[in-house]
Amino acid sequence: MIEVLRLTLVIALLSIGAFLMLTAAVGMIRFPDVYSRMHASGKCDTLGLSLMLGGLIIYQGFDLVSVKMLFIIFFVLFTGPIAIHSLFRAAIKSGHEMWTKDGWIQWKKGNNK
Repeated sequence: MIEVLRLTLVIALLSIGAFLMLTAAVGMIRFPDVYSRMHASGKCDTLGLSLMLGGLIIYQGFDLVSVKMLFIIFFVLFTGPIAIHSLFRAAIKSGHEMWTKDGWIQWKKGNNK
């Protein structure tokens, strides 16, 4: 009975993590500007990777490999937001403009031709 619950939890964590990683990939393709793309990748990749590694830790059991995966989770949780913030500041300093409603109107006009 415990084994079934453990495998159910592992499948749930891996599925949610994979869904979030897929969502980040779609967001990188679909979003219009660099700031929206950074938001999609920063949030979904960090949480998706953490959930997937958490599922692998539960599946693996407690040993040296699971401790290493736990360190990877902590490393990603601390460095991911800092890296996205640094990229965001670099985009602002290099002059990238944010997507506005005017850009959406121009995009719709361009696609109707």
